[in-house]
Amino acid sequence: MENSKFDLGSYLKRINFTGDLDTSADTLKKLHVGHVMNIPFENLDQLRGKKISLDVEKLFDKIVLNERGGYCFEMNGLFYHILKEIGFKVKNLFARVYRPGFGFSPKTHHVLVAEADGKEWLVDVGFGGNGPVAPVLLEEDMEQEQFMRHYMISKHPEFGYLLQFKIDGKYENVYAFNMEENSQMDYEIPNYFTSTHPDSIFTQVIMCTKATEKGRISIFDNNLKIVANGLVTEKVMQSDFEINEVLYKHFGLSLEDKYLEDASSR
Repeated sequence: MENSKFDLGSYLKRINFTGDLDTSADTLKKLHVGHVMNIPFENLDQLRGKKISLDVEKLFDKIVLNERGGYCFEMNGLFYHILKEIGFKVKNLFARVYRPGFGFSPKTHHVLVAEADGKEWLVDVGFGGNGPVAPVLLEEDMEQEQFMRHYMISKHPEFGYLLQFKIDGKYENVYAFNMEENSQMDYEIPNYFTSTHPDSIFTQVIMCTKATEKGRISIFDNNLKIVANGLVTEKVMQSDFEINEVLYKHFGLSLEDKYLEDASSR
């Protein structure tokens, strides 16, 4: 890639990737798992009213060089370019997130589909919550286990495919998507809306989460939730100081200005 900052080696170091680098399904899985377990899903810039740029150089600067995280348009936006640089065939797609009691959202989530070993895989390093930890094979009605989590791809009569996640023995909807490929410009408007509109959840409360081999560590507003081996530990944080300590301890982040400064302005 002709880009002054984009460096594949720096990204691989950021996600602690080791081993051969090829276009196999095994490599795709290692890249995906490495990303979601080392780079947090977070919205600290949105809360501070900072512009969320989808320019690949600025994404690389923020997520790799400055060791920040991001949300779907940033994380999957960068991951798309990483996969293309390695040589994968990959598509940019939209998804409709499911909210219990509300149904499916408009197309406001960015996902990817990549080809490896002659098969297609749903790739999503930017969902957080119940999002996949590894690529999900696009094979209908087949239970797929990832680090004690279970996923399934089903057909949706209106929206194409449906990603589901097993909770308490029952599969629940995560989001729906179809195979219509999108260009970079298609993400600019939903990115602007979700990162700036006062009704968007991303502008209202802190969200930060990272998958682990045993579960997940999450902050939502002033609540800390740690899931490990099926056991859930929760704590209500009482101050910004306490939130800041937890952000730094578990995610290497901070509410302080020096950590959130836009590197492009330095």
